[in-house]
Amino acid sequence: MIDTEPDIGGRIAGLRKARDWRLEELAERSGVSRATLSRIERGDTSPTAVVLGQLARAFGITMADLFGFGAPADDARIARADQPLWEDPATGFRRRSVSPASSGFRGSVIEGELPAGATISYSVPPLPNLEHHLVLLEGALVMTIGDERHDLAPGDCVRFRLNAPNAYHAPGPKPARYLLTVITP
Repeated sequence: MIDTEPDIGGRIAGLRKARDWRLEELAERSGVSRATLSRIERGDTSPTAVVLGQLARAFGITMADLFGFGAPADDARIARADQPLWEDPATGFRRRSVSPASSGFRGSVIEGELPAGATISYSVPPLPNLEHHLVLLEGALVMTIGDERHDLAPGDCVRFRLNAPNAYHAPGPKPARYLLTVITP
């Protein structure tokens, strides 16, 4: 397992600096406090999935691009040991970048594992019209996309363009484990 926590703060700082934004400007654009952003960039605290969603939206990039420290684009094979893994400190949600976002590719593949009873909700998508294909591998998952509810069992797939608030809930008794393919427009 790879610990990517030291990298995410640096990645956020790098994206902010590349845009020549002060912390105050990123705070205003994202709705995340300046103090929290400073602690994240220094590596003093780990951002939650919700905060990462707000930051991706502020930067105008996908979550996969926000994590953008995956394997080089010319690596055809990405060993499991080299797939960045991140854990949400608030929910225990684990996100593995199976096929990280890279230059020259429009898609990425994420393995998600949401603990039984946990919920993650995003108020807005990071980018409009992101194409998603989610396949539930284990457990049960209740997805809400706008006003639509999808109750998934292992093997079920839901595909959609993300343009609305969305939430993921693992009703239990086991964690929900899934693969999610995200394709940029």
